[in-house]
Amino acid sequence: MAIDFKGVHDPKAVVLYAVFFYVRYAVSYRDLEEIMAERGVVVDHATLNRWVVKFSPLIAANAQSGKRATASSWRMDETYIRVRGKWTYLYRAVDRDGQTLSFMLSERRDLVAARRFFKQAIGTNGGPDRVVIDKSGANLAGLMALNLILNFTGTGQIVTIRQVKYLNNILEQDHRFIKRIPGPMMGFKAFHSAAATIAGIQVDHMIRKRQFEATDRLQCSRR
Repeated sequence: MAIDFKGVHDPKAVVLYAVFFYVRYAVSYRDLEEIMAERGVVVDHATLNRWVVKFSPLIAANAQSGKRATASSWRMDETYIRVRGKWTYLYRAVDRDGQTLSFMLSERRDLVAARRFFKQAIGTNGGPDRVVIDKSGANLAGLMALNLILNFTGTGQIVTIRQVKYLNNILEQDHRFIKRIPGPMMGFKAFHSAAATIAGIQVDHMIRKRQFEATDRLQCSRR
């Protein structure tokens, strides 16, 4: 699926350069405005913000089709991201090899959020054989509800659930990269912009982990 850049006056390469610089190097929009000016591109910080909020989710959605195959053994957990001065919950899953599977920002940490995350993750990656989680009752209930549906409909293999903390160490380490980027960005002022920016950070992290067959399939080549 190609990303539509209609209505953007600057070249696609300039937009993508700005978006990926922002989500990779933990700068503020005003800092990025100066960096772009040093490269001969005059664009204000408000426009840069609009680019990131608009195109990061589109790039992330497009990235799923170009992702390399992942393992069917998952590690799932959530971490905290501050938005408007309040904690929100970033649900994330990686496979046993540390490859990113799915992510979702939620204002709540409960059964509804856990079920929504598992539905999204399975929709883009297929069903897992097993999932490792922490001691979260909501996550356990979400997986048990999923197994109940699978058992009732006969539409898939029942998922083995393991609550073993040390098996999730690979995901805990992966959280650290995602969380270190938003700090210098001066915080998130709105939930939708936080979700969009984190989507961009996640895709850039996946590129670093070489999860894609070809970067140009994501419409995010910076050549």
